[in-house]
Amino acid sequence: PTHDIGSLQVMAGVGCLGRAARNRCQARAAACGAAIGNCRRGAAAARLFCSGRRPECDIAIVGGGVMGASAALHLASMTDSSKRIVVFEKDATYAKASAPRSAGGIRQQFSLPVNIQLSMYGVEFLKTGLKELCAGTDVDTDVQFKENGYLLLASSEGEAVLRENVATQHGAGADWIRLLDAAALKAQFPWLSTDGITLGAFGSQNEGYFDPWAMLQAMRKGAMGKGVTFVEKSVQGFNMSSSGGLKIQSLRLADGTEVSAGMVVNAAGAYGGKLVSLCGDQVTPLPVVPRKRCVFMFHAGAEVATDGITPRPTDSTPLTIDPSGVYFRSEGSRGRFLCGVSPNPEEDPDCDEGDLDYADHNLFEELIWPTLAERAPALESIKVESSWAGFYEYNTLDQNGVVGWHPDVSNLLVACGFSGHGLQQAPGVGRAVAELALLGGYRTLDLSVLGYERIVRGEPLFERG
Repeated sequence: PTHDIGSLQVMAGVGCLGRAARNRCQARAAACGAAIGNCRRGAAAARLFCSGRRPECDIAIVGGGVMGASAALHLASMTDSSKRIVVFEKDATYAKASAPRSAGGIRQQFSLPVNIQLSMYGVEFLKTGLKELCAGTDVDTDVQFKENGYLLLASSEGEAVLRENVATQHGAGADWIRLLDAAALKAQFPWLSTDGITLGAFGSQNEGYFDPWAMLQAMRKGAMGKGVTFVEKSVQGFNMSSSGGLKIQSLRLADGTEVSAGMVVNAAGAYGGKLVSLCGDQVTPLPVVPRKRCVFMFHAGAEVATDGITPRPTDSTPLTIDPSGVYFRSEGSRGRFLCGVSPNPEEDPDCDEGDLDYADHNLFEELIWPTLAERAPALESIKVESSWAGFYEYNTLDQNGVVGWHPDVSNLLVACGFSGHGLQQAPGVGRAVAELALLGGYRTLDLSVLGYERIVRGEPLFERG
């Protein structure tokens, strides 16, 4: 639902996503109720966007998903209410937003120290940081974090890389990740077939999965409670100024309204590349495009495999990643699991919202299911109960996030392109955006290695984790 205020609609809540997540209706209803109560902020928005004068805001965040909501919450927590922070999100229901359609995982098992450190802050945020930032607001910060771990499996070809990655993780402080040989894997995970597996890495703490919707709503409501305004309008263009260097002077919204802004944060996710293109052909493009990823929820009725020995994976199964890329994890109880895989590069085109209306069941039948049956024999006989597809913001240069100022547009901050890592890295990137915007540089975690300069130089920064 929305309330008409002046020429814009200010968000007053959210509707159903359409995803088969079973326990979120109450949370959404609560979000609506709490937001509708923010009449004072709605009145402020009416004054800000009145038709009698040119509207303006100090910081405009384009995209109200997890990255934009995190940036808004961290910005509001680091400044006083005199800063006018406005988030423009085209869909108040978040029906096609990436994060709520993801598997909800968080891990520190990366090869790049910056990604490890971002997820170390991410888990701290889930456990205590979100609650601390939302202090003084009426926000439920329980994101249902299941600390069941990640289990990465390697064949003989990938064993050396896995060992190197774990050494890097320990060097970054994530010393809870352990290497397990085939015998140790079988002892700890009796449901696992170690055929073709020589080594595994298991995060015994600080890794697992959580409810993305709960985190998104908590950050959004927390930001609103600190004075941030969320506006349900899409940004269709920019009015640029070249005086004193190229910069964005104002945003053009779908209804023709123009909103001047001192600074713009690109948190548009899969459409981050398109948003940069609105600045004109003369600016360095952002190589981020929308791709499609599918998630399947299935039920395994058999408690033991046909061999009569191998048990079904437990209800606390870690998010397990096979060398093929197929992943699965438990979902709730009573033998239910989520799974998925990235398609082959030649079968991974750019997509649009219409492509998200269906999941690619051929991918499940031809790749996922056979791999599940091989890796966990009790999953040979399963039934798909639900499936959905979501956007994947794909950085075509190196599949890593881009964080920092655009080199050609002086007041454009970019936070896009995380290629599957965005949900777990949103807390750290939101904090980094706030530091750049308000303090002029990084103060906690230096994300310079993820800056736009590598895009300009065409020098990829690859992640092997």
